[in-house]
Amino acid sequence: MKTAKGGLVLKSLKEQVYDYLRQQFQKHRLQPGETINMEATAGKLGVSKTPLRDALIQLEMEGFVTISPRRGIFVNPLPLAEIREFYQVIGALESSALIESFPSLGPAGIRKMDGLNRRMQKAIDAGDFDLFYEKNLLFHDAFVAACGNGNLTRIVGNLKKRLYDFPRKRQWIKEWEQSSIREHQEIVDFLAAGDPQSAAIFLRDVHWSFKVQEKFIRKYYGDAKA
Repeated sequence: MKTAKGGLVLKSLKEQVYDYLRQQFQKHRLQPGETINMEATAGKLGVSKTPLRDALIQLEMEGFVTISPRRGIFVNPLPLAEIREFYQVIGALESSALIESFPSLGPAGIRKMDGLNRRMQKAIDAGDFDLFYEKNLLFHDAFVAACGNGNLTRIVGNLKKRLYDFPRKRQWIKEWEQSSIREHQEIVDFLAAGDPQSAAIFLRDVHWSFKVQEKFIRKYYGDAKA
């Protein structure tokens, strides 16, 4: 990756193509089940097939597309069975991260999480879904990043992109957002009381429980197949 004057990082062609494809997903211009035409896409972007192929390989590794040498490149759907598995994996990993990061979080880290949760509520009150989404990710990142396990952080990040970003849903389910805020507060309260074990169990068995969240999941991913 190149660096411009002033220390600004310039993205490689592959990263720019990857970002472009992400935007196409998020804006619903590429839908699950559709094919990606490499010739047309490379021509539209004015790049060779090499950075496009590299970006698509990354997307396949992350589970977003399937590359079939004979049939083409397909945008993967997100079935409920896969969502259920993602919730189980994220719950297990985040609960482990929370216990691991607790000593380094300290009172300042817990206050930071509490503040982010309060900003989530303000975002709901203002009807700002994008801000709510941003603060929600930052709430979890506060302890996931602090666990010091780069592989765990990468896996959780990729699974959340799969759940939220391809394509990004834009409807509100206010009852779910409010429920998430209450659950976050439970986690913060356990941590503030010096009980990371209870916080981790609650995070895994309630906040990231497919069974507990299923009614909201089915509403949010209304087009997902079982």
